[in-house]
Amino acid sequence: MASRAKNFLKKLEPSLLPFVGAGRVDGPMPELEKRRFLFVTGKGGVGKTTVSAAIATALAARGKRVLIAMAHTKERLSAVLGTKPIGEELVQCSPGIWAVNIDPQVALYEYGLLVIKVKALTNAVFRNEYISAFLRAVPGMYEWAMLGKAWFHTTEVAHDGRPRFDVVIFDAPATGHGLDMLRVPKVILDVAPPGVLRRDAERAVGLFRDPTRSGILVVTLPEEMPVTETIELVNAVETELSMPVLRIIINGIFPPLFSDGERATLGARRELLTLDAAESASAGVDAAVVAAARRAVRENVQRESIRRLIATRPESMAMLPFLFDDASTRAGTDLLAEVLGAPVIAGR
Repeated sequence: MASRAKNFLKKLEPSLLPFVGAGRVDGPMPELEKRRFLFVTGKGGVGKTTVSAAIATALAARGKRVLIAMAHTKERLSAVLGTKPIGEELVQCSPGIWAVNIDPQVALYEYGLLVIKVKALTNAVFRNEYISAFLRAVPGMYEWAMLGKAWFHTTEVAHDGRPRFDVVIFDAPATGHGLDMLRVPKVILDVAPPGVLRRDAERAVGLFRDPTRSGILVVTLPEEMPVTETIELVNAVETELSMPVLRIIINGIFPPLFSDGERATLGARRELLTLDAAESASAGVDAAVVAAARRAVRENVQRESIRRLIATRPESMAMLPFLFDDASTRAGTDLLAEVLGAPVIAGR
């Protein structure tokens, strides 16, 4: 597997890294393994869950106990980890890796039980349909239930006195919802009276704002819309929340096949980029030329998107390869974990 990660970097170096201003940088794992909480977010469809699984796999390989907490999402983590479906009960997926798909109603009940401490009374409150309807209507309550549960797992202690989990990775919702979720603890501090809720929000905010213990990882693709949303998200985090963005992870990068001249020649043939061209090209030379033109255009888009991101944001960046054969599989996750765990990777 090590040769596959090295091969990715080798293919990127000649025609992509110098042109976009990227290069070889230190791998992120020595930095990430020191954190207690990692908040992974980005535009929908950019591979947040895959990246979360790859980071967890790389951390587990370094001897860390890692929890991946999902925010009541359509569960696909089990596919990329090669395990059984993951539900609201915390389960161990592989050595060093646990996971849970947080249901906000269940999380609220568990939180209520921690506060009230009497199960019968907790049932009377949180199983009441009118109170449940009220809680659903309170802005930010479900978001805090999920984020708060993920934070709570950073406070748990094992029987030997060590933290139950060394690192909690929160696989957050897509950009807009993820940003709203990060705002909730601050809102609680602004409006909540003294009490348990405010106390826990203060502790959570203290962790989230501590750059030595926590950080945000923003996942994107080398495409126009994901890069635009990434720039807007990082700007909002920086100006509104005072939370540290550790790295931007550019996922799904194609090693370039063509030189600049070849890309220009292929991209100039607009007739090869129409729907009709793709449908009429049967096989052989015609299909190969159409595929080459489309690949050349995609390489140009990739290059321009990375250049814009690098020119706009100063954060450290890491680059991950597009998975042609192993997408959404444990083998693909292991490959990405190996790339992330390498001492030197592609990035800025």
